[in-house]
Amino acid sequence: MSIRKDVNQTIKFACEELSKYLTKMGNGDSRSIRVGLFSDFQIKPQVKDNNAFDDEIFIDIRSGEGVIAGINPRSVLIAVYRFLSEAGCMWVHPGEAGEHIPHRPIEDITVNIHEDASYRHRGICIEGANNYQNILDIIDWAPKVGFNSYYFQFREAYIFFERWYTHRNNPFKEPETFTVDMAREFVKGAEKEIKKRSLIYHAVGHGWTCEPFGIEGLGWDPVEDDIDSKTREYLAKVDGERKLWHGVPLNTNLCYSNPEVRDIIVEDIVNYSKEHPQIDVIQFWLADGSNNQCECDECQQKLPSDFYIMMLNRLDERLTEEELDIKIVFLIYVDLLWAPETERIQNPDRFILMFAPITRTYSHTFSTDKKLPDIPPYERNKLKFSPKVEDNLALLRSWQGLFEGDSFDFDYHYMWDHYYDPGYYQVAKILSDDIKNLKEIGLNGFLSCQTQRAFFPTGLSMYVMGRTLWNKELEFDNLAREYFESAFGEDWNECKNYFKQLSELFDPPYLRG
Repeated sequence: MSIRKDVNQTIKFACEELSKYLTKMGNGDSRSIRVGLFSDFQIKPQVKDNNAFDDEIFIDIRSGEGVIAGINPRSVLIAVYRFLSEAGCMWVHPGEAGEHIPHRPIEDITVNIHEDASYRHRGICIEGANNYQNILDIIDWAPKVGFNSYYFQFREAYIFFERWYTHRNNPFKEPETFTVDMAREFVKGAEKEIKKRSLIYHAVGHGWTCEPFGIEGLGWDPVEDDIDSKTREYLAKVDGERKLWHGVPLNTNLCYSNPEVRDIIVEDIVNYSKEHPQIDVIQFWLADGSNNQCECDECQQKLPSDFYIMMLNRLDERLTEEELDIKIVFLIYVDLLWAPETERIQNPDRFILMFAPITRTYSHTFSTDKKLPDIPPYERNKLKFSPKVEDNLALLRSWQGLFEGDSFDFDYHYMWDHYYDPGYYQVAKILSDDIKNLKEIGLNGFLSCQTQRAFFPTGLSMYVMGRTLWNKELEFDNLAREYFESAFGEDWNECKNYFKQLSELFDPPYLRG
């Protein structure tokens, strides 16, 4: 294959991956395969939006010769993996042991594809308990099945590593020493792997309501409430008191009617953006938890979402002044599911709406078939959150009437819910249907907030997630057959039926209550 001398690191990596897997397939000579950008080969894109986050691939290989190209370096890498997939390669779970590589002469391989992804946003978000290698493995695996982004929550993802290395809740392991500095080094190392693949890099989310005020927010553990008097005045006043919400900084909202509070948060995000140019998308969330908003007289004049929009608009102004073109994700979640009454986003191009229906059921899929109900009135700190999909979609629709910019779903199929389905089969089917319906509910993708090792007993659901986000027309049953054939060989159908029956017998809807 030919590689230009000034090639981008991701395109170079794509060429190395192509050579590596062709060699594993028994081919020492790749003949004449040219790899590069659409612009290198005068290929006309199908995508009209020309958004840097969009992916499109072109493959024209005849008897082992031809072109593999992408609209951007990330797409080039995805195109290489897609070519290898069409040639029979499969990655059934992260790590070398998850590779299924057939022996096949390159002259027998002919692939002709020109496709753009069904959805712009196709990512995985860190959750659970992870060692460093878990993260490197999932980042390496993600583009092989069509994912294009990775998200580290918090500034250093400390809690997710700390859970692993201190072996929380594991009486059979001695706790290891783990520090914040170690977590930061892990994130730096993982960032290099993200950039090697030109994946869209999301960061932070949690912590903007405590870290700018000198209050450490590394996780959800309670701490001593030794806040100084000046900072205490910034905290939300709930039941007549300004204090940490149940002792957890991360769950403590602030007095957002106070302009000083808003300015401190905005300036911290601006400074963080300057200091971390490697980040493509910064997520800006308010406190976790719910029904924990400030009850002072001034805060009760507006909804939390109105104060949130005020901060978002000021953040856009400051980023523009600093000539920073970073994208900002804003979160509609718990109290923020209720759309603003008076404030509106002034520059939609800066922002991406993230719908996070954390209380929804996974016994029913996203659907536009049902009539959406009326939205209940916002009652400060007395809200009840519905598990019904249609109730959550009604809240989304109210936001969409005010914001027509970019958006995606941030969902939790594999943070908790897969534990109700030991066969991993029904939850995979629900996920498939959810992804197929994203366009119909007005969302342009999906980031999965999840445990990183959701591959036991199989990785079917993760494979379905990646492939269906790339092409929403793919049928679940066909993907299941592809997966089980590669994972289990000639006994694939018996294995598939076993896991399918396991899901049915455990009855996930019943286990959800």
